[in-house]
Amino acid sequence: MTFRGELLHIHRAAAGAAAMEELPEASLTAGVGLDGDRYASRSGTFSARHHVDRQVTLIEAETLAALARDRGIELRPDEHRRNLTTVGVPLGHLVGAYFRVGGCVLYGGRLNVPCKHLEGLVGKAVMRPLLNRSGLNARIVVGGTIRTGDAIEPVDRATLPSDLVERNEQVPVEPAPEV
Repeated sequence: MTFRGELLHIHRAAAGAAAMEELPEASLTAGVGLDGDRYASRSGTFSARHHVDRQVTLIEAETLAALARDRGIELRPDEHRRNLTTVGVPLGHLVGAYFRVGGCVLYGGRLNVPCKHLEGLVGKAVMRPLLNRSGLNARIVVGGTIRTGDAIEPVDRATLPSDLVERNEQVPVEPAPEV
């Protein structure tokens, strides 16, 4: 798989249902999450059902554009509740794959599933239109600092230290919930 996308926006929320804060840069801690975010502190709405794949969440800018174009629903980057907004990145193809965001390495977990909770927070009927395109949950395998404008590209598993890959892949990808 070959692509070269870009990180457009970085957001975090200190707790479940809290407003999303846009950041020009953020620290990602391997095995934990985006520093200061509800997923990292496990203070989010769904933190009781935590899984390693939910350390950081991503969504495609192309999805937001299609939602506006096809459904007339404007969903700003601070409304979709995902940490990272990308462009030019085929998130649906990254389940079980390694990819780089700036100097960090992430591993695609399960595809994100929209929920009624999101509809309640934004006051827009987005659940059905976002089915099968609500983004990607990911693990942070190699941490560091990310910045808006950073490149996003695939990482060949064979180029990573074997012990890192082995440790990461001991935990299977989280199965998608029934919708």
